[in-house]
Amino acid sequence: MALGEGKAVVLQNHGLLTVGASVAEAAWYFITMERSCQAQLLAMAAGKPKLIDAETARTVRTQISGALPGWFQFRPLWDQITAEQPDLFD
Repeated sequence: MALGEGKAVVLQNHGLLTVGASVAEAAWYFITMERSCQAQLLAMAAGKPKLIDAETARTVRTQISGALPGWFQFRPLWDQITAEQPDLFD
């Protein structure tokens, strides 16, 4: 499987796929991937993007990846959605 041990994959001509230990974690990974793809396209449109080194990328991944960070980062968006749409689950 293309996803392997990862949490996200870009499916050619189909979009993004993310997984997590909870729906909140998977949703946050999806939102983060979509935002990252947008930032990448903007950077490429502006010129040649400056890449970060592999060590920095691994450090950031360790800091923001996992079930608890995924849930924690998704929570404010969940609160906003449910406050703006109180009949969402009726």
